[in-house]
Amino acid sequence: MCAGFGNTSFVGIPVIQAVFGESGLKTVMLADQPGSFVALSTVGIAVANFYSGGKSSVYEILNKIIRFPPFIAFSLAVILNVFSIEIPHDLDDVFVKLGATTVPLALVSVGSQLKWQKPDRDTKPLFWGLLFKLILFPAFIFILYFIVLKQSGETVEISFLESAMAPMITASIIAVSHKLEPKLCNLMIGIGIPLSLFTLAFWYLVMRLWF
Repeated sequence: MCAGFGNTSFVGIPVIQAVFGESGLKTVMLADQPGSFVALSTVGIAVANFYSGGKSSVYEILNKIIRFPPFIAFSLAVILNVFSIEIPHDLDDVFVKLGATTVPLALVSVGSQLKWQKPDRDTKPLFWGLLFKLILFPAFIFILYFIVLKQSGETVEISFLESAMAPMITASIIAVSHKLEPKLCNLMIGIGIPLSLFTLAFWYLVMRLWF
């Protein structure tokens, strides 16, 4: 759960905004909402339920997915878009002002979630989990996007950096709520987020040197 889902919003938004400006946030939202959170809301919850030894029926799993707040918000947004329902201008202005608080709130949320614990027996899985999330997976995406497919452009660059983000906090919370190695999950977040600031800088420099 922690090595498979990236922190495309809480860490992704401030990082991408700092590097690419406001224009980059559109791509971040696409990577986060239809991408990370939909996958977490569906496959992630089903996987957590399965590996926690839960014997929930298909109906109960679907009920968890449907009632997951990010999935509800995304579904509502899709409905508004499909039926071309426009939000009143005054209300839209309110949402714009609320949206402006996303970055500072994200940074505060990340900081409040960090928990420092001694790894002990979790050292090995912690090492391999962070190695995969911060180094091996981004390396695979780099080779696929830039070398094999020969892609370029801001959207591709942002997508690549999103693949290198730290472990997702919400995925960790779901794993912990299913009693899937709570201490290891907290370590993945507590160490992975600060460490990702250095690995993201490394991948950004590699990307810039490539072009």
